[in-house]
Amino acid sequence: MAALSPPALDPQGMDLRQQMPALANKTYFNYGGQGPLPQASLDAIQAAWVTLQELGPFTSEVWPFLNRTSTKLRERLGQWFGVAPRRVAFSENVTSGCLLPLWGLPWEAGDTVLIGDAEHPGVVAGCRELARRHQLHVTNLAVADQRGDSASAAAGVLASLEQALTPSTRLVVLSHLLWNTGQIMPIAAIAERLAAHPKHPWLLVDGAQSLGSIPVEAAAGAADIYACTGHKWCCGPEGLGAIALSERLLLESRPTLIGWRSLSDEGSASSGFHGDGRRFEVATSCTPLMAGLNQSLQLLEACGTAEERWQRIRARSGQLWGELVGTEGITPLLSSPPPGGLVSFTLTDGLGRERLPEDGVKQLGRQGLWLRSLENPACLRACTHLTTTPEEVGRLVRSLATLVAA
Repeated sequence: MAALSPPALDPQGMDLRQQMPALANKTYFNYGGQGPLPQASLDAIQAAWVTLQELGPFTSEVWPFLNRTSTKLRERLGQWFGVAPRRVAFSENVTSGCLLPLWGLPWEAGDTVLIGDAEHPGVVAGCRELARRHQLHVTNLAVADQRGDSASAAAGVLASLEQALTPSTRLVVLSHLLWNTGQIMPIAAIAERLAAHPKHPWLLVDGAQSLGSIPVEAAAGAADIYACTGHKWCCGPEGLGAIALSERLLLESRPTLIGWRSLSDEGSASSGFHGDGRRFEVATSCTPLMAGLNQSLQLLEACGTAEERWQRIRARSGQLWGELVGTEGITPLLSSPPPGGLVSFTLTDGLGRERLPEDGVKQLGRQGLWLRSLENPACLRACTHLTTTPEEVGRLVRSLATLVAA
C-alpha cells in the first residue's frame, strides 16, 4: 500500500469538514457521542483491508505491515499523550481501557475507591463490581456542582478532594472533561495532591471527551490510567481506543484478560507478560481501524496545534453559550462560557415548566439538527468542533428559541 501523504495545513478546519460525508445532509452537534469519519480515514481503512488480503491474510509477509501500522499509531498517540510509546496500550473503547488495567491492581479489603459524582455509568458500574469482589469501600467526590469559571471550578474540586480523602483512599476516578456539565477537571493538580497522600492513591481518568477536543498531555502524563476512544472528538472509527499508563502502574498491575498479545513471546505461555502497555492488549484486533484513526489524527494535526484547535472549539462553544444565555426559556448548566466544546442546557416552556430533553432531541432531529439528551442531570447537550460553523450555531439557537416559545 502506498504511504499516505500528510494533509496540508488547514488551520480553520473547513477542509476537514469537506471530507466528512455525514455533515452534508445534517447540522451536527453530537461529537461527544460520535464524530463523523472523514473520507480520507475511510479510504485508509479500506486500503489497509486490501493490503491485508494482498499480503496475507496469514502469511509471513503480512506481519511487518501489521506491526508498522500499529507502531505508527502507538507513536502518534504517545505524542498526543505526551508519554513514551511504551506507556500506550490499545483498547476497544474507554470503558475497557479504564477497567482492564484497574482490575489488575493489587487491592486489599477495606481500600476506598473515590469516584466523581459526574462519571459515566459504565465506568461507575465496573468500579462498583470491583469493590464488591474485593470488599472495597466506594465513596463519592462532589464535582458536578462546579458550574462556574475554570479557575473557581478547579479550586472547588481540589477543596472537595481534600474533604473526601481518607487514610484508606486507594483510587480516585474522575473524567478530564465531564461528559454532562462540560467542566474540565484539574487532573495534574489532583495527581500532585495524591502523590503527597501516604498511600499515593492511583488516579484513573476517563478521557472520552478530552482526546481531540482539549490538550491532554499534562493530564495523561500525570494519571495512572488515562483511557480514551478514537470515535468521538478524534473522528476516527468505532471499536478502537487507547490508554496512557504510568510507569508505576505498569509495574504493579497484572493483565486482567490475557491473550497472545499480552505475552513477551507470543509463542510461549511461560514467557511472561510484556513490561510495557502491551500487557493489557489481548489478542487479534482490527488493524485497518488503526490505519483509519492514524489518518484522522493527522487530519486534526493539520488544523493546528492542540492549543490552537482547543481555542477554535472554545470560540464556537462560547458563541453557542452566549446566544443561549440571551434566549428566554434556555438555561445553560455552566454560569460561564464552557472550557471545552460541550454545552449543556435545560429548556422551559412559557409557563416556566421544564421540558423533557428527549422531546427536544426528537423535534430538532426532524429539522436535521442533531444533539443528545442526558439523564443526570436531565438536560440537552450540544457539542461544537473544528468543523462547526457560526451559521450552524445560529440555526440551532433559532430552532431552540422556536421550540421553547411553542
